[in-house]
Amino acid sequence: MEETIKAVDAKYDAQKLAFGPIYFHCIVALRDLGILEYIYKNRNGVSIKAICSDLTLTDYGVRVLLEAAQIAEVVQYLDPDTVKLTKIGFYLLKDELTNANINFVKDVCYNGTKYLTESIKNGKPEGLKVFGKWDTVYEGLSQLPEEVKKSWFEFDHFYSDDAFPFALDILFETKPKYIFDIGGNTGKWSLACCQYDPEVKIKILDLPGQLNVARKNIENHNFSHRIDFHQINLLDTFQKIPQGADVIWMSQFLDCFSNEETVQILRNVYQAANENTTIFIMEPFLDNQNYPAAEYCLAATSLYFTAIANGNSKMFNLQVMLELIKEAGLYVEEEYPLIGHSFHTILKCKKQ
Repeated sequence: MEETIKAVDAKYDAQKLAFGPIYFHCIVALRDLGILEYIYKNRNGVSIKAICSDLTLTDYGVRVLLEAAQIAEVVQYLDPDTVKLTKIGFYLLKDELTNANINFVKDVCYNGTKYLTESIKNGKPEGLKVFGKWDTVYEGLSQLPEEVKKSWFEFDHFYSDDAFPFALDILFETKPKYIFDIGGNTGKWSLACCQYDPEVKIKILDLPGQLNVARKNIENHNFSHRIDFHQINLLDTFQKIPQGADVIWMSQFLDCFSNEETVQILRNVYQAANENTTIFIMEPFLDNQNYPAAEYCLAATSLYFTAIANGNSKMFNLQVMLELIKEAGLYVEEEYPLIGHSFHTILKCKKQ
């Protein structure tokens, strides 16, 4: 696409990127200090004096934040001492997607992403060292600080939870009796399956730390009699997925691995499946989105994978995934595009 932007506008946009981290923290401060909420509640306009008085903040502190927020079009000045929230400010304050992203960037990504250059050079998640000495974030996930872990799971669940009702309808069209939930994480999907179908049984396959979390959640919901667990590291080629599943389910799982590792995992799935086994892959594909905001979020998530999660994975393009599925000996029987927040596509696969 040919560039049509004027030079003066391009230079301004370049400054937005240069100072972006500072403006990010300005927005976080406005939100966490309660300033955005206070302005929202006084939506026709509120004086800076009232903000300072009611929130016990200094005039200097409030003004320095609001002057930057005005430049970022988060607030609008009605006069030198009166402000109101803009539409952008509203979304920063109230939109669930935006706040999941803000907290994820603030708590999980911010400190470690400064090692992105080293991660690209070395093919390792060099930013992960800000949290601990693990090869991937998944090995240390259960040991992360509580605030970091909370933001990680809220981000992960937000991008999948909205798709659950649609995904459950699709999965249970096959009337499975036994489901393998690979990369089951906290067990949220397995619980949703048990609540959807009173007879189905589930096996969650994951790393030991994640299984410990899932086991507690399953026990708390009284589904231990229908959900069991299988500890596995799918990067270890000697560890095989057991056989016997009617459905093998992978949601936002394969994007945690490189192309080569994905083929390896799918071949492991292949050996576990028979001709009647249905394999579901649910992913938010970078090139299969309806809205620019979705593509923007997913491309940034790929950089998180690079710097912090594992150093070698990214959000897939749909065509790349189709090629990897074929290479592993599977084929796509049916495609369900853009469910939920228009992020996810489900691929229903079988053995060739």
